[in-house]
Amino acid sequence: MTTRWGIAATGGMAAAFATDLALVPDAELAFVGSRSPERAAEFAGRFSAAGSGTYRDLLAADLDVLYVATPHPQHHPVALAAIEAGIPVLVEKAFTATLAGAQDVVDAARAAHLFCMEAMWTRFLPAVVRAKQLVDAGEIGEPLLVQGDFGAERVYDPSSRLFDLALGGGSVLDLGVYPISLAQHVLGRPDRVTVTGTTYPNGADRSAAIHLAHDDGRAAALTCTLAAQTPGRAVVVGSEGSIELVPPFHNAQGFVVRRTGREPEQVDLPATGTGYYHQAVEVQRCLAEGLTESPTMPLADTLDVQWVLGECLAQLGIEVGEGSLEM
Repeated sequence: MTTRWGIAATGGMAAAFATDLALVPDAELAFVGSRSPERAAEFAGRFSAAGSGTYRDLLAADLDVLYVATPHPQHHPVALAAIEAGIPVLVEKAFTATLAGAQDVVDAARAAHLFCMEAMWTRFLPAVVRAKQLVDAGEIGEPLLVQGDFGAERVYDPSSRLFDLALGGGSVLDLGVYPISLAQHVLGRPDRVTVTGTTYPNGADRSAAIHLAHDDGRAAALTCTLAAQTPGRAVVVGSEGSIELVPPFHNAQGFVVRRTGREPEQVDLPATGTGYYHQAVEVQRCLAEGLTESPTMPLADTLDVQWVLGECLAQLGIEVGEGSLEM
């Protein structure tokens, strides 16, 4: 059966997702919503959506699921409004701007028995799925450490969404969420978070060095920055070897396994499209099977990641809040 998708917002993430959605079997882009009906109509025409309009129109449309691609602080009000309207949601990462906001959305979805998932598309890439299977099977022994970096060179512009705290700007929410989610995927929720970093003149975080410590000694060493391009490496270190995702890890097309006493083994597993395809397939699978959460990206994991993000921002002296929805 065809899955009728809606998309909230018309920015770069929405366009990337819509491009890959066209490759997904039995997927239809049914409606696009925006604060600007004109932008929604242009986006709908570009991606052959059946309808377009305001957010109010979007929430009244006949949809099977809504992809929320607004700036971070607007994820909270849009997702809550969709859930109230009885529409399952795929919410772009970072899931919300705050842990309290994430808990609101999770509680609402669970109370309504509606599907809800964070759009951490990296977890669904074939290379990452297979690498996680090998870790879980003990191929590198007991996982001990995760290392990861994500840096992108962006020219500082306080009016840009990337640097505007009111729109969830800064390196942690935009880039740090990737290595943090990877570490949580492998090691679980840490017991302690320690962060140091730098900020821009407007207070947004420019860079962060993040240490996630577990009481049993396991740990993750992660970095993120908007100041410079970095290799985008991610390595899971075990007691009997390691697995390195081929950079950039957030869109890994393969990995290298290094087992103690053996030659390195490279495994190539390219993604379909630009990579967003695989999470859309997962959403449709979950909906078809009547699931309200994805076992690969469960809501408990999202709340763990959101807690770490909040700890990072608090230690950097950064205050963020949830936004409001302009219908």
